[in-house]
Amino acid sequence: MRNRHEHSVSRDLTKTFSFAAVHFSVAFAVGYALTGSIPLATGLAVLEPLANTVAFFFHERAWRAWERVQGRASRAAPSSALPAGH
Repeated sequence: MRNRHEHSVSRDLTKTFSFAAVHFSVAFAVGYALTGSIPLATGLAVLEPLANTVAFFFHERAWRAWERVQGRASRAAPSSALPAGH
């Protein structure tokens, strides 16, 4: 019998591949609707998720940097600077 973690990883991987298939299908359909070309739609369906993956990486890096800045700003603010009741 598998433990809860193994089931969770299996479920997450299944959902990941399912989402990838949906994403590819949508990108292909939009590409085909716009161009009428199967080769162009296929290229778009492959390149768009790859571009999104790279963009997501940089988005996460920027978000983490923003959180660090916000953390420093909240630690630097004296507690007396907060309005009464906060």
